[in-house]
Amino acid sequence: MSEQNVQTDARLGRALVALQDRGVVSSKDWAASAGVAEGDAWRLAKELRALGLEVAGSAAEGWRLVGEADLPLAEVLEPKIAGTIFAGEVRHFVTIGSTNAEAMRAGMAELAANSDASEFFRPRGAVWLAEEQTAGKGRAGHVWKSDPGDGIYCSALLRPRLSPTDAIILSLVAGLAVVEAVHEVTGLWGDLRWPNDVLMGGKKFCGILTELNAEFSKVRFVVVGMGLNVNNAKFPAELEAIATSLRLEGGQRFSRVELVAAMLRSLDREQALLQDGVDTARQRILRRFEAHSTYCCDCEVTVEEDGGYEGVTRGLDDRGFLRVETPRGMRTVLSGGVRKR
Repeated sequence: MSEQNVQTDARLGRALVALQDRGVVSSKDWAASAGVAEGDAWRLAKELRALGLEVAGSAAEGWRLVGEADLPLAEVLEPKIAGTIFAGEVRHFVTIGSTNAEAMRAGMAELAANSDASEFFRPRGAVWLAEEQTAGKGRAGHVWKSDPGDGIYCSALLRPRLSPTDAIILSLVAGLAVVEAVHEVTGLWGDLRWPNDVLMGGKKFCGILTELNAEFSKVRFVVVGMGLNVNNAKFPAELEAIATSLRLEGGQRFSRVELVAAMLRSLDREQALLQDGVDTARQRILRRFEAHSTYCCDCEVTVEEDGGYEGVTRGLDDRGFLRVETPRGMRTVLSGGVRKR
């Protein structure tokens, strides 16, 4: 772990759950819940306050939580993701360089240490969450702005049974998972821009970065990074025209805890479809992606690939790549960004 990565101690998660469940808690009971000495209860309060929570009280009168605690700690999320492949595998950081980078390092380390390939490749997952990223990245090396506490910065490690040529389907699946989770929690519908952005009102609120470790014939593991602008109230002038948040679109703050939990449940459902075989699930996934996208069909676009070109989108091909009809014929977009004209 690099020096800039600061993982949240599990005792803080246990302490927060105790406050949420019990109201006013004595120092003795609170410390016992967190697994620390009674005299360290004040330290729990101090550290939770540093994470942006309002904890009132004292050793004499007991401790209580003031207002809502919107902190997606592992212990808080656990009851909400029980039964998924991510249960028991959530790691929360106060600050981190990049959740994707940390997930990739962990995947490589586990793969190198695991001599039982069948055990490594059994369907299961892991999650990295952070309050702040100092080196967050997007597709094509773009920087992803990560404001502390306002957004969701999440990377999920998956072990799907895929060939490298099918990896594009994971980006599409992640987009669908985000759209459906956001709608479940907020009532808002996102617009999927192939292959890995989610927008509202023509502005981006979510970016998805999929990275994989593979050999010639199979994917060893995939890391799906999802960065969401949730409760951002404003953006720098240079981003105002292209970026938005769920708060700006919905006119209210939304729970990051509920959004993360819904995303992980949704991603669990989506990846389960692939375990039955990519060919079986592919057409269903492609048609659903198209249905949630104003970009995929009959949309005039500019494609940032091969020097740039313009055309009209004609849906996804059987592999999941975007088809664009140009004056010189039909073209398949393999990796370039797409913008409406």
